[in-house]
Amino acid sequence: ITERDGRVLALRDGALSSLGGVPSVVAEGQGGLLDLLVPRDFDQTRELFFSYSKPQPNGAGTAVFRARLSDDGSALTDVTTIFEMAQGSSGGRHFGSRLVEAPDGHLFLTIGDRGDRPSAQDLARENGSINRIARDGSVPDDNPFVDQPGARPAIWSYGHRNPQGAALDLDGNLVTVEHGAQGGDEINRIRAGANYGWPIISYGRHYSGQPIGVGTEATGLEQPAFYWDPSIAPSGMMIYSGMLWPEWEGDIFVGSLKFDYISRLDGDPLSEVEKIATDETLRVRDIREAPDGTIWFLSVGNGALYRISPE
Repeated sequence: ITERDGRVLALRDGALSSLGGVPSVVAEGQGGLLDLLVPRDFDQTRELFFSYSKPQPNGAGTAVFRARLSDDGSALTDVTTIFEMAQGSSGGRHFGSRLVEAPDGHLFLTIGDRGDRPSAQDLARENGSINRIARDGSVPDDNPFVDQPGARPAIWSYGHRNPQGAALDLDGNLVTVEHGAQGGDEINRIRAGANYGWPIISYGRHYSGQPIGVGTEATGLEQPAFYWDPSIAPSGMMIYSGMLWPEWEGDIFVGSLKFDYISRLDGDPLSEVEKIATDETLRVRDIREAPDGTIWFLSVGNGALYRISPE
């Protein structure tokens, strides 16, 4: 479990311990120590990947470091930053930060627009983009903008506002959820090289009430698979395997920071079919499927980790 101020916690047999060796982060605004990815080969490599806000001149940028968990499980070792977004962003908003391991072992990283809306359409910056890198931080040769002059080669898709949830569907395709402004939170099915429209199109409005861009659609810009209006402030995403609840196979689960529930979505076209709301679901930050098919979720409102099981 990561905490924004820079702590990494391990839960073993009901007891929490704090790991050593964590590098310093910029825990200001929405920044800090953000996502944690445990790769499929962890038992062999003991590698872990973390996203965080890294200090930069005049601000901070979303970055990724790789580390190994010590043999006794008490500390991070061999910490190396393998990716850092281009410098030039200031303020403490919209770091994105979700990490997903692709079927081929590469890493997807979401980055928000950092509060600089036009930058989400600028391929010379990673603001407002999904990025794809190898585990050593190098850029795969088949990324869509590798050969485009001036483009940042790690970019996989762009035109995103602030994606704070990402997961693979059961076919291995990347799906993300991102914050809109006033309304217009989106679930997107990600395609290489595609432009998802922010801030040219949106189903939301500015906080002032003014329209965003040219409307809700434009030629060459992707439409969301689903959107919320009003905004639920989505964070975290899980696509369920169906292991313990076969009727939920392939369903998308998203936490709501604003309305204190877990959204379950299903169908084609996608729709919200259930709102799971209890005293425990206060400001749900993240949701994951455990190896045994139970469901874990983190509540910021309660400062707690919860487990959902059939019993």
